[in-house]
Amino acid sequence: MRILTINCGSSTLKFELFEAAEGERSIARGVVDRIGGRGSAELTGESGQRMVRPTATTDHGEATLQAIRLLDSSGFLGGLEAVGHRVVHGGARFSGPVLLDTGAEEAIEDLEELAPLHNGPALAAIRAVREALGPEMPQVVAFDTAFHSRMPRVARLFALPRHLADEGILRYGFHGLSYEYIMGELRALDPEAAAGRVLIAHLGNGASMVAVRGGVGVDTTMGFTPTGGLVMGTRSGDLDPGVLLYLLEEKELSPAEIGELINTQAGLLGISETTADMRDLLSREASDPRAAEAVALFCYQAKKFLGALAAALGGLDTLVFTGGIGEHAAAVRWRICEGLQFLGIKLDGSSNAEHAPVISREDRPVTVRMIPTDENLMIARHTRRLVRPTTKEGA
Repeated sequence: MRILTINCGSSTLKFELFEAAEGERSIARGVVDRIGGRGSAELTGESGQRMVRPTATTDHGEATLQAIRLLDSSGFLGGLEAVGHRVVHGGARFSGPVLLDTGAEEAIEDLEELAPLHNGPALAAIRAVREALGPEMPQVVAFDTAFHSRMPRVARLFALPRHLADEGILRYGFHGLSYEYIMGELRALDPEAAAGRVLIAHLGNGASMVAVRGGVGVDTTMGFTPTGGLVMGTRSGDLDPGVLLYLLEEKELSPAEIGELINTQAGLLGISETTADMRDLLSREASDPRAAEAVALFCYQAKKFLGALAAALGGLDTLVFTGGIGEHAAAVRWRICEGLQFLGIKLDGSSNAEHAPVISREDRPVTVRMIPTDENLMIARHTRRLVRPTTKEGA
């Protein structure tokens, strides 16, 4: 059994092909970048062979067709039995992955206004798969919000008139596929720790944190949309609502212009005025005060949210860093954890610098881990389970 996973970003499409005879093994992966302009489609096989083609795509539907053609011409599509998609927003309706049908597709479309940068592209990819591979090809949709569906109501409410909550204006949370994968890995490494008080920091171009108790998410930093919470690559994170009113009324920006500002022009890019890439910012901070301030703000806000989520948990047993920054930026991990000895957190300098699996000192009560995430593998597992429900995991 072969499963294709598709993961739509705002201007990229990542895809991966899994062989699922025994467990799930990645046999090819690729990316179509610069969607909406001239970019490239890149495919890398498990033995390291690499193919790159120039592309000119207008949307994620065309990017999906480019990915499928590249896989087909490379001989990878034979035996494909299902396609799995990451869908960012499942709203209140979806508490787990589902086999796509007309009702699910219509619901995803209804939710597009809550995550226009993500749900729309995912729908375009879904429809392109149907066009290229036929309506009989099973498609599974896995939602980033599903992991947070058991959050206590008090953690989901905004202090707004009650009827707005009844209409669905609630805190949903995101990065759920990443958190689900990390919790599975933690259970395999240390079942007792996974059953305790866990805080996961998914730090990348999109960044969030989640507090987990007894395997269930109890609070998270993102809210109604993926824009809230931590400072991110190009997203503002949390803002005083009065700032948005000021931009509307005094600066006379349109809602669309404000959306563009807080989603694509803010965050690390907005503060540094140069780049959203943490690697570049760290390399420039000694000579560029704007880069240094962007890094400092990112780490400060992450530290503050970490403390808040630890309070929501009533203490902390395990802290896990993941995501591109969380896995690779030792300096960022160190700055976030610095000064948190009162919570029981103290990193080991050499282990942190080496990106070791455990980066905390042995004499501290909180174990700090670095676990690489794999959203695509999580999508493949869900897809396999739903398409072949009688097949046991790993069998």
